[in-house]
Amino acid sequence: MYEKPNPSGNRSMPSGLALLRDPALNRGTGFTEAERDKYNLRGFLPPHVHSQEEQAVRVLSRLRLLTDPLEKFVALNALHDRNESLFFRVLCDNIDEMQPLVYTPTVGLACQKFGHIFQRPRGLFIGANDRGRIAKLLRNWPYQAGIIVVTDGERILGLGDLGANGMGIPVGKLSLYTACAGVHPQLCLPVTLDVGCNNGAMLEDPFYVGLRQRRVTGALYDELLEEFISAAAEVFPGVVIQFEDFANHNAFRLLKKYRDRVCTFNDDIQGTAAVALAGIYSALRITGAKFTEQKLLFLGAGEAATGIADLVVSAMVAQGLPESAARERCWAVDSRGLVVKSRTDLAVHKLPYAHSHAPVGDFLTAIKNLKPTAIIGVAAVGGTFTQAVLEEMARINERPIVFALSNPTSQAECNAEEAYRWTKGRALFACGSPFDPVKYEGKTYVPRQGNNSYIFPGVGLGAIASRARRITDAMFMGAAQTLAQLVTESDLAQGSLYPALPRIREVSAHIAAAVAETAYENGLAGKPRPADVAADVRSQMFDPRY
Repeated sequence: MYEKPNPSGNRSMPSGLALLRDPALNRGTGFTEAERDKYNLRGFLPPHVHSQEEQAVRVLSRLRLLTDPLEKFVALNALHDRNESLFFRVLCDNIDEMQPLVYTPTVGLACQKFGHIFQRPRGLFIGANDRGRIAKLLRNWPYQAGIIVVTDGERILGLGDLGANGMGIPVGKLSLYTACAGVHPQLCLPVTLDVGCNNGAMLEDPFYVGLRQRRVTGALYDELLEEFISAAAEVFPGVVIQFEDFANHNAFRLLKKYRDRVCTFNDDIQGTAAVALAGIYSALRITGAKFTEQKLLFLGAGEAATGIADLVVSAMVAQGLPESAARERCWAVDSRGLVVKSRTDLAVHKLPYAHSHAPVGDFLTAIKNLKPTAIIGVAAVGGTFTQAVLEEMARINERPIVFALSNPTSQAECNAEEAYRWTKGRALFACGSPFDPVKYEGKTYVPRQGNNSYIFPGVGLGAIASRARRITDAMFMGAAQTLAQLVTESDLAQGSLYPALPRIREVSAHIAAAVAETAYENGLAGKPRPADVAADVRSQMFDPRY
């Protein structure tokens, strides 16, 4: 199943207009003279044969004339729909410029406007009205999927319930699987489970693409999810399933329910955790402080906060700290204040981090009380790392760790300039949205995104390459360690806690090899261990060049 896909899939090679209209096969003016004869393309194309490099220059020149990020998103989508290889060539060669357009922050606006900019379907929409026929629906997909990114649209980034409009997230995420890790596009299947939408503005929008109904919940929701998971495992044996942007009340329990049954993970919980842990490791290379002596305070207590805290605890335990002591190093503030044992309103996932302490109503007071070494923003509430918050972190820490990880940009807890200016250049800063370099008192700081795209593409590639039956916390631990090791001294010298994004395919290959090694070591691989795991991983990476 996981053999490198044939460019023509399981279909006979089309010719003429049918070939030009197939984005997986179309090369546009890049078809050679011989190919034009072989596939009956004469007359359909202008005479000159353009190299892919020339085609990419043409795409970029047009794209850069546009000033609106959403218009650029639409233009890239159109390219994806007509010439897949050229689309990924443009992404791979210009990832710094393109990633913010195909994913965060632009994809958030694209989801909000999804029905208004919709041009051509990509992926599969599975509705609540499709119960009883999901396996048949999945068989409509023309390729043998190796990885599915699935959302129900209830918690899209920091924007809330966008229903079926959330399809932009799986599509964007899978574009990054290919661009950042070389997962072949024919292995990638975006899925949106349309169970309704509780956002009135969406339901009243005449261009909304989803079911015009409130969300299905309870037993009916669970039955739909069960049918989907079972059907996916049946139709695509061994497929990796990534849960994406599910609301807290479903995300944790679905991961717990299915993680030991199929090869699955939740990127919002586990991917975010790994990239944050890697950033902490990098920050401590600068400070020289012990990992087990760090105290983390989260702004937010949902999927991301709990996922990060769980992985941090596991890492501290691995370094010899008792689990109870490790949990005492992780605290959280939610919308009602500090998460403490005396509160009676706590969701189950918050209980492991509810410690004995007097109630505290706000984040700044929590900092003054707890004196954390790191603050991690994952509440999607913009501007909450105020000047007072950052100045207090700088007062109690020589090098405060400040991670403003919420996205899109409008939801960022602070921007890079604020982080450096309000800590007098001492913050060890990572962000969820891209920010330009900052000059402060003669030094240039280069903030980098603590973006999950450093983690999930490599994890997915490693699982596919090894045919992993499960994805474990140990794999994410290894991914975090590998990512931190790839940060150079020159990166650290300019305040960058992650590698430069143009290195992302190299980074993903290393992470994939680490994930695959874990699968082989733990008996979770579906094939014998190759003599050279890293070489085996690289041999399976898609190259968009033609």
